[in-house]
Amino acid sequence: MFDTDQRPTHAPADHPALPTEKIGVLLANLGTPDNYDYWSMRRYLNEFLSDKRVIDYPSWKWQPLLQLVILSKRPFTSGAAYKSIWNHTAGESPLMTITKAQTARIAEAAEQRYGDRVMVDFCMRYGNPSTRSKLRAMIEAGCRRILFFPLYPHYAGATSATANDAFFRALMNEKWQPAARTVPAYFDQPAYIDALAQSVERAYAGLDRRPDILVCSYHGVPIRYLTEGDPYHCQCQKTTRLLKQRLGWQDTDIVTTFQSRFGPEEWLQPYTVEEVARLAQQGKKNIAICAPAFSADCIETLEEINEEIRDSFVEAGGEDFTYIPCLNDDAAHIAALAEVIDQNLQGWLS
Repeated sequence: MFDTDQRPTHAPADHPALPTEKIGVLLANLGTPDNYDYWSMRRYLNEFLSDKRVIDYPSWKWQPLLQLVILSKRPFTSGAAYKSIWNHTAGESPLMTITKAQTARIAEAAEQRYGDRVMVDFCMRYGNPSTRSKLRAMIEAGCRRILFFPLYPHYAGATSATANDAFFRALMNEKWQPAARTVPAYFDQPAYIDALAQSVERAYAGLDRRPDILVCSYHGVPIRYLTEGDPYHCQCQKTTRLLKQRLGWQDTDIVTTFQSRFGPEEWLQPYTVEEVARLAQQGKKNIAICAPAFSADCIETLEEINEEIRDSFVEAGGEDFTYIPCLNDDAAHIAALAEVIDQNLQGWLS
């Protein structure tokens, strides 16, 4: 438990009590709609697709198309997709459920290591709880130093950078800003790679027949982002290479692909939905697929991979399709995240 508020030493008797100073660790994930109805989906999609980091077309060109066409239709289809994976018992999306579980377990690890000196919470870049509201709560709780941790193993302008943007904008509203740090990408951290490898090994051990190939499907971005300096593509390729080395596999045992293409531009290739069909047509009838760029299962994994991409594989003649879940709140994943946090708190805690 955190210490109660107290009057500063040597302060006058009428000085207001202040919370004991703490360090905050604010985890951040992409976000989720509050529900899967039309208006909840429209609010969420409008915030997401209006982000210049996500869609960087000029507003005069993009906003009329978004407001008049896309947001008239997409909330229905996206809402149906969310409904198919929704955690109806908790009344929330799986991403929200998993992020809460991750936060609780990281908080437990922090308490064991740091006692009551560190406060752990989470926010969402889009939707609720907002970055601004959680930052405000941490400051009110006495956090004078805050470590902001976007839960993306790989850096991309459309993920890590926009999460950091929201954090910095929230700081602009504070009269007394806390000291702040952001956590860099951890795509090549040995503990993260080991957690990935353990998840693959467990999945393979539970199968009657070894898959012909493992597909590492990463969220895609326009290929233009790579040429403009975004390191995401290179970091994804390195994760696959390190995972292959950790597993002791050959090049033919694993492949890197990219999913979730949106709009008319050329995106990073090969596209997962096309590659799994090509693999099936080449005789690889038994495949496994994982999503190393996602720290938690979400609409892109539970619906896109496990439904749409699976269908593409089966329709092309594939037989056995194994989806390996994201690391979520797996113990090895939590340990890896806690290690990253510990590295980035150096100098703030004795």
